[in-house]
Amino acid sequence: MTEHPAAHLRTLVLNADMQPLSWAPLSIWSWQDAFVAVMQDRVVQVKAYEDVHVRSASRTHEVPSVVALKAYRRRKVAAFTRYHVFVRDEFRCQYCGDKFSPKELTFDHVIPRSKNGIAEWSNIVACCPADNLRKGNLTPKQAGMRLLRQPFEPSPRQLDEIARRLQCAQDLHQSWMDFLYWDSELER
Repeated sequence: MTEHPAAHLRTLVLNADMQPLSWAPLSIWSWQDAFVAVMQDRVVQVKAYEDVHVRSASRTHEVPSVVALKAYRRRKVAAFTRYHVFVRDEFRCQYCGDKFSPKELTFDHVIPRSKNGIAEWSNIVACCPADNLRKGNLTPKQAGMRLLRQPFEPSPRQLDEIARRLQCAQDLHQSWMDFLYWDSELER
């Protein structure tokens, strides 16, 4: 049995202002979820994949490539997640400054948990395994280490700006480009 051409397609989700709902991570739905949202009139289909269709009992439908929410959704706070800490710190160890992939990074409690340090934006930084081991159960001062930048709670907008600048989004479909890089300088 051959796989349907739409099997691995995804749909970019835009806010009502036609900007990505999120950059960190990029707001993407499965095409099936997007298709259902279009059929239920919860979103507007902005673009469809060319030459890819799905059939129902009575008709053929386009597969949405880009959809937009009908009402603007404002994000008030950034979720405190491992990935967001890495994005905030630009995938750099906050002790040595080297850049790592998300799989290679760990995070460090600036004030260790054993010294009443808690897991919150102002006490967690991205860290390479070597520096995490070197720092151990000490404060940076006790370990003779210096933070490149004090940890802070980023706004959703700050995270999106960093993710966009670093181009964290992978596997971008060509039909999404007008919506992701609309303010980029044009080629001459």
